[in-house]
Amino acid sequence: MMKTGKWMMTLALFMLVLSACGNNGNTSNASNAGNAGTGVEAPAAAETTETTTLKVASLIPPMTDILELIKPQLKEEGIDLEVVILSDNVQPNDALANKEVDANFFQHVPWMEEYNKNKNANLVPVQPVYHAVYGAYSKRYKSMEELPDGATIVIANDASNGGRSLDMLDKAGVIKLKEGVGINATVADIVENNHNYKFEEVDLLMLARMLDDADLVLMTPAYASPLGLTPKKDALLTETIESAFAITLVAREDNRDSEAIQKLAKAISSPEVKQFLEDNYNEIALPAF
Repeated sequence: MMKTGKWMMTLALFMLVLSACGNNGNTSNASNAGNAGTGVEAPAAAETTETTTLKVASLIPPMTDILELIKPQLKEEGIDLEVVILSDNVQPNDALANKEVDANFFQHVPWMEEYNKNKNANLVPVQPVYHAVYGAYSKRYKSMEELPDGATIVIANDASNGGRSLDMLDKAGVIKLKEGVGINATVADIVENNHNYKFEEVDLLMLARMLDDADLVLMTPAYASPLGLTPKKDALLTETIESAFAITLVAREDNRDSEAIQKLAKAISSPEVKQFLEDNYNEIALPAF
């Protein structure tokens, strides 16, 4: 009887273990079946948002300020904007043409076109952002009327900005250019110079330094601002707004239509950027969109 009792207890324990294992499996299945019946699926792994890094070459404020301003907006759209600050007016285009960066933001379209021509490059404008108003500055004189005969006028020596300077003087009646040359003018295209002004052509980066030596220097706010000068308050003469010279977001032919570049173009021409320019740079940078 004792042997029979022990055998019965062992059998009962064995059945209990089997029952427990069966219940565990059934519970899981029942749970899954219940979820299927209610249309609720088991939780899936969280989806990861893919981020695209976008490198944009630039130089100085307000260009760099604008890029920093739109970083958070682009981050929300999956774009990690990396601003690459370079030191001259050639490096950003070289970097873009060589695919070291995806876009640049520092130049107007005539400068870009001149680069394409000289380097056989395929850079393209994407979005105009602001007009950097060109001005004529002097430390010696308070108005153009005070400028003496034979005065030295300094302009940029590159084709786009040199032509821009001469066109500005032509429109103001200071000189007269050959008919139809416009922003493509050179000093050789001057047909009337009644005050015998002398023109000196220097590199863009030298313009501000020439203010101590010359009678008049024509330059953008990028070079005038560090001297505490603005076109609205200090320029003896300013150009009329020309869309051709708006500081523009530039990319390459092969990537200008990409989703990332188009998101950047939209962000850089947003109401927030316009308000930022009006609030902080209204004397030197006028929105172009």
